[in-house]
Amino acid sequence: MSNKIQAPHEDLTYRIIGAGMAVHRQLGPGYKEAIYQEKLETQLTQDGIGFEPQKKLPVYHNEQLLGLYIPDFIIENKVILEIKAFATLHKKYLGQVITYLNHTALPIGLLMNFGEKKLLTRRVFPSPQATEFQNNHQWIFVPDWLKAQKQEQEEILF
Repeated sequence: MSNKIQAPHEDLTYRIIGAGMAVHRQLGPGYKEAIYQEKLETQLTQDGIGFEPQKKLPVYHNEQLLGLYIPDFIIENKVILEIKAFATLHKKYLGQVITYLNHTALPIGLLMNFGEKKLLTRRVFPSPQATEFQNNHQWIFVPDWLKAQKQEQEEILF
């Protein structure tokens, strides 16, 4: 009897990790994240894995748009994939993936770091305490047009 916990979409996450390993073998560490993003898009396509790159997910509070979450990949509407390219990976990026999982209600995420000598991959699960989603403002991207709109509203009020 195995003590291994069955994770959601194991076959798919295995294929995604394989794609990441292929990219890391080709490029190695040392490039910017955008280079790995582009190369991974090509590899996922070659491997027949469906994905949406950098999908903009709106974040609202009291019906007001606060900004956007932008995960690197949403794979087949089942897995969040967040990639990094750091010499060492800080634990706060696990929180980023958990935030995206809680926001999308997807069951599993992957965090890949291409910046080390060996590809580092972590499976990440949503927070079990997330009965009601709470926005994590640290990961919200606010586009320039929304900043300008908020500034205009503030000027009108004062």
